[in-house]
Amino acid sequence: MSTTPGTNSRLTTKHGVIIDLLLVALFALIGRASHSESLTPSGVFQTAWPFLFALVVGWAVMLVRRRRAFTLGAGVFLWVVTVAGGMVLRVSSGDTAATAFIIVATLVLGAFLVGWRLLFGRRFRETGAEPEGSAHA
Repeated sequence: MSTTPGTNSRLTTKHGVIIDLLLVALFALIGRASHSESLTPSGVFQTAWPFLFALVVGWAVMLVRRRRAFTLGAGVFLWVVTVAGGMVLRVSSGDTAATAFIIVATLVLGAFLVGWRLLFGRRFRETGAEPEGSAHA
């Protein structure tokens, strides 16, 4: 814990949301770069928006159900919602979802959304970084 007034070294649910949003945006950025597509903010957003939207829906469900943010279960839940919802939105909006893309998106988003929780979740839980009053998931 920091001793500097006004600072807090504990992570909160808000931090978890931001980390996940940044990782989904990174997924889109890497994908666009690997296909030599435009890396403008609008180009990255065009690729990322279905997955970002699905992730936000997943987070909303977790918050309503008062689930812990940093557990592996939370990561798996958000991963499944983000991939499934993102693919549905992507195809519904007229974009494609080739089998190779689905496989890569599933693996990368799994590594990102579950991976950071696997690597750092225990430390976050030990600092009490879970949402106040959250249920044990």
